[in-house]
Amino acid sequence: MKKLFLLSSLSIVATSTALAGIIVVEGKYQDENLYVQNGFAANGVGFCTYEVTINGKTSTDEVNSSAFEIDFPAFSIRPGTPVVVEIRHKDDCSPKVLNPEALKPKATFEVININIDKNGIINWSTKNEMGSLPYIVEQFRWNKWIPIGEINGGGSMKNNTYSFKTASHSGENKYRVKQIGYGDLPKSSASVTFISASGQPTYAVDKTGTTIDFSTETMYEVFDAYGNVIKRGFGNKLDIANLSKGSYYLCYDNIMTDFKKK
Repeated sequence: MKKLFLLSSLSIVATSTALAGIIVVEGKYQDENLYVQNGFAANGVGFCTYEVTINGKTSTDEVNSSAFEIDFPAFSIRPGTPVVVEIRHKDDCSPKVLNPEALKPKATFEVININIDKNGIINWSTKNEMGSLPYIVEQFRWNKWIPIGEINGGGSMKNNTYSFKTASHSGENKYRVKQIGYGDLPKSSASVTFISASGQPTYAVDKTGTTIDFSTETMYEVFDAYGNVIKRGFGNKLDIANLSKGSYYLCYDNIMTDFKKK
């Protein structure tokens, strides 16, 4: 019985020491290599990492050091290519990827062409997208850029084409598209201009003082005396019943004005 017990114990230990961990880092190659802090195995013999694969192929990078670099160009990987990196290590230690954000998408698009037609539809084409990020469509009104819509980016290094229908205000309208990459780093296109022939709407506070009526549907924002946006929307009626008495700033169409809630 003792012999059987000893053999079983050795079998368990052997299985345990054979186990290993895997760190997986996925994304798209953004023209930046990964850096790994390695360190020694827990028993002090050898280093923690023993193999690195990129898209299933074993890397020839030297991993027997306290730190090493995962070199994507050595695999002839081009920017924008999807990659899956697997770092295999001993089970009694764990290496650390110092810059996993290197594979996260950044705003790298280049605009080939951008225009807006007579119907207010923005059309744009791009190249060199190294990751799929949403395009934010912005309109310049009330002395600032305002997001008016969003469309998913294709994320291709080759040509991508997009269209977006805008809702214009009276007079000159200015638009652009923008992406925000990892780290909240934005990149914007040049702006395009569209002249609307529609008339400028008017507004009036109704007799009850509970609504503002616009002559046509319009985008609007209401600010308090401290510059905080307290209402935002689109339509031909603005409910102000819940506002306290006082002065407010009103932005609508391409106009900035003020009104008093009595």
